[in-house]
Amino acid sequence: MLRIAFASNDRTTVNLHFGGAESLVLYDVAPGRAELVGIRAFTAAEHVGESGRAGLTGTASDKVLPKLDFIEGCHAVYAASIGTSSIRRLMGLGIQPIIVDSGHEILDLLNEVSLALVYGGLAWVDKAKAKLPAEAALAPSTLGESHALIRSADDL
Repeated sequence: MLRIAFASNDRTTVNLHFGGAESLVLYDVAPGRAELVGIRAFTAAEHVGESGRAGLTGTASDKVLPKLDFIEGCHAVYAASIGTSSIRRLMGLGIQPIIVDSGHEILDLLNEVSLALVYGGLAWVDKAKAKLPAEAALAPSTLGESHALIRSADDL
C-alpha cells in the first residue's frame, strides 16, 4: 500500500500549486483499491506587494511546513506545480514530488498507481514498493470514500 497526497480544492482533480495549496487530499492505494484517509485545509498564502512573498522557508510564516507535517509518511505528492525549494524539502523527506497538468483527474492517477503496483512501469512506484514491508491490508476509509480501481488489463 502506498500513501499519496494530491493538491486539490475539489477532491476530484489536481489543480493547485503545492506551496500555495489551500487543501490537500490523502489516499492509501493498493492494487485495485484506494481509500480516502485524509483531507486538510490550509490558510491561503498571502502575497506581500508585487514582488514580495509571504511564507518564506524557515520563518514563522513558513507556508509549506504545515503541508509537510500533514503528508509525512506519504510516498508521493501530485500537484499542478511545485517550487524548487519545496521539491528539495519533499525529496529530503523521501516523498516523490510529481507535477501534472492542472485539472488532471485524481481517479485516473489512482488507477495508474494501482496498475503500477501490479505491473511496474512507474519508477517512483517501483522504488517505493521495494521499500515497503510485507503487504499490509488496506483499512476501510473513515471518511466514507473508497474507490475500486483497475488492477489488470482485463479490467479495461
